[in-house]
Amino acid sequence: MDARIITNYLSALSENNNREWYHANKAYYKEANAEFEALLQSLMREIGKFDSSILHQNPKDLTFKLVRDTRFSHDKSPYNPAFRAHISSKGKLPVPVGYYLMIKPHHQSFLGGGLFADIFKDATAMIRDYIAQHGEEWEAIIHEPEFAKHFTVQGTRLKNVPAGYGKEHPQAEYLKLKSWYLEYALRDEELDHAEVFLEKAAGLFRIMKPFNDYLNQALADFRMPAR
Repeated sequence: MDARIITNYLSALSENNNREWYHANKAYYKEANAEFEALLQSLMREIGKFDSSILHQNPKDLTFKLVRDTRFSHDKSPYNPAFRAHISSKGKLPVPVGYYLMIKPHHQSFLGGGLFADIFKDATAMIRDYIAQHGEEWEAIIHEPEFAKHFTVQGTRLKNVPAGYGKEHPQAEYLKLKSWYLEYALRDEELDHAEVFLEKAAGLFRIMKPFNDYLNQALADFRMPAR
């Protein structure tokens, strides 16, 4: 397993972001993608030591395509030069929340967790209600020293506390959010040695787990909208 094959390919794709280069280098893509899936499998084994709910998943089912939807974007580059995966008990769907990995050159890689999507109104409402009713548990998780050392809760934010919640609520600032997620930025060189990276990533995901568990408890009755 050589993570540098992944980053080298993505760097080349970033510099040659066009369909001609991509199709001419399909073998290179397959090699890099195979390395990413192997890295993902190894990472899942490490995560499985503290969260066995993800062990039945196949890495192939957890990854996202490189192809971009450019219909409404000023950037017409056809590919996103990043390998991405969301590891959860039910695959790569945004709910239940899980462990997110993005490898992208030029120091844009990161580890993530929580709910990134803010388009599911039911999910947002469920989490707000749960935080409003279980505020002390929320505070204990996000202010736990090891957690606070590495993570800050992020998300799409409203200007005001939404209707139905008191402006003076102790968790008012978190009730303004429409999504609740974590990101831990990775430097390019941290991916040079797969074994070192796996140990660090698994350690950070372990610290993240109580946050994910809290959100998943809030989302226990959520169902993805039918397409």
